[in-house]
Amino acid sequence: MAALNKHIHLRVNGVSHALEVPANMLLVELLRQRLRLTGTHVGCDTCQCGACTVHLDGRAVKSCALFAVQADGCRVCTIEGIGGPGGLHPMQEAFRDCHALQCGFCTPGMIMRAIDLVERSDGLDEQAVREGLEGNLCRCTGYHNIIKAVLQGQEAMEADDD
Repeated sequence: MAALNKHIHLRVNGVSHALEVPANMLLVELLRQRLRLTGTHVGCDTCQCGACTVHLDGRAVKSCALFAVQADGCRVCTIEGIGGPGGLHPMQEAFRDCHALQCGFCTPGMIMRAIDLVERSDGLDEQAVREGLEGNLCRCTGYHNIIKAVLQGQEAMEADDD
């Protein structure tokens, strides 16, 4: 039996959308398939890897663990929604500058989680970054450059706030 369709309204990267979606459609599927925002990756479909991390009303969430209907009335920000025409987000710049990626598959989710982590902390050290990124996996690196990038991104984000 097919799932019933539901009408939802949400803002994704600042753009309003009114959509009809199957009740069982995952948020990650809506983003990738319907809205063509393919920067949000599907890595495990079991909420283990964090490649699908986006911001929902300002909080980092794993979009493979939420139904699209749960985002009704919410603001969603994907990797495509950070930075802007004038340049990269400071965390994106830090990941680039610190060579905090190899294959790049985990990078969008890692950056989205890192931004949330910095925004919700009063100053991170290496251990706090390691603990904060615990639910985001990278299969290529030893995390050294990722930790370095988050700390550098934190400095840049704090400097932007001044």
